[in-house]
Amino acid sequence: INIQTRSLFIQTEETPNPASMKFLPGCTVLESEFGKSMDFRRGENMSNSPLAKLLFRVNGVEGVFFGSDFITVSKAENLTWAQLKPDIFATLMDFFAAGKTVVTGAKVDNKSQHAGCDEEDDEVVSTIKMLLEEQIRPMVQEDGGDIFFQSFDKETGVVQVKLAGSCAGCPSSKVTLKNGVEKMLLWHVPEITRVDEVLEEEELNERKLSFHPTDNM
Repeated sequence: INIQTRSLFIQTEETPNPASMKFLPGCTVLESEFGKSMDFRRGENMSNSPLAKLLFRVNGVEGVFFGSDFITVSKAENLTWAQLKPDIFATLMDFFAAGKTVVTGAKVDNKSQHAGCDEEDDEVVSTIKMLLEEQIRPMVQEDGGDIFFQSFDKETGVVQVKLAGSCAGCPSSKVTLKNGVEKMLLWHVPEITRVDEVLEEEELNERKLSFHPTDNM
């Protein structure tokens, strides 16, 4: 779907997550000084992003994710994209046509969400971060999401990562994590035994609510 207003041209792309859609305004969304992505969920502090505030005013918007040149919007399950897209398009077109700033500063409650190497990292952690940053992250961002290194346990060999954007809550994220991310990391780093996703309390509750055991169980 393409929507054009004056010189503004907004495209949409479906993502592997049916509850998330990628919007491309054809201009820079997140300036590099604020990192490669920024993720907001309903109820979080979004005082540093005028656009996030406006998008969350749209009924049914549950998540807003900024990449360098795209916005991923996640919706509530009880609403369709046909219901939400007109208001989302209107919000984006008005915002970018007015030349407003998407992000005015670092996220107030920003957690450790980066794959950049630190001086105190050992060789294994540095390699994991490098693979995430250079090999895995670009592919994940193509689908409107992101992945962040969280930790590596030397004793168990377990790597923990955080998924964001369209990847958060995606029905196929577990498959992607195991068949894509885990396989690549295991191939390059023999010290790794498995890769696990770190979930926030809200995400755990959502997954519990969405689990419906069969009558035979």
